[in-house]
Amino acid sequence: MPNIVLFSGSSHHDLSQKVADRLGLELGKVITKKFSNQETCVEIGESVRGEDVYIVQSGCGEINDNLMELLIMINACKIASSSRVTAVIPCFPYARQDKKDKSRAPISAKLVANMLSVAGADHIITMDLHASQIQGFFDIAVDNLYAEPAVLQWIRENIPEWKNSCIVSPDAGGAKRVGVLEGPRDTVVS
Repeated sequence: MPNIVLFSGSSHHDLSQKVADRLGLELGKVITKKFSNQETCVEIGESVRGEDVYIVQSGCGEINDNLMELLIMINACKIASSSRVTAVIPCFPYARQDKKDKSRAPISAKLVANMLSVAGADHIITMDLHASQIQGFFDIAVDNLYAEPAVLQWIRENIPEWKNSCIVSPDAGGAKRVGVLEGPRDTVVS
């Protein structure tokens, strides 16, 4: 794959390595560290001039640190003359704050979208956004991938009595998706 450089943030190095292996690529060299005042420092360890850069960094775990690291990596690649920067964000940070549900409440998902754009991202690839309206918060391309088909396939292939299983959801939104395994049920409890 010519002109593609894949970098891993510190949130999920194993996932990034699996993606690189699948694509037949080596992970790009990047050094992340913290200054004594806990500021994040990122150094891109190779030329990205004219390259199509992909950065894999999830918005889970140390969410704020991981988000800031991603923003800095995007900006570092952009000012180093990469032709395009795609952020691969399996878990989009602040996605649950996607609407104004009370007075003086922020729409933090929109703020994150703005920050990614300002940092220099040209494209976002994410999974299972909390609400599809988040895609509309961006002025750049967003691909929202869905894990549901792969999860359903895994359940059918790996759980012998899957038809007699019970799927539990933490909220009503998830309960709506329970019916896709085998069609609508008489009763769905969330």
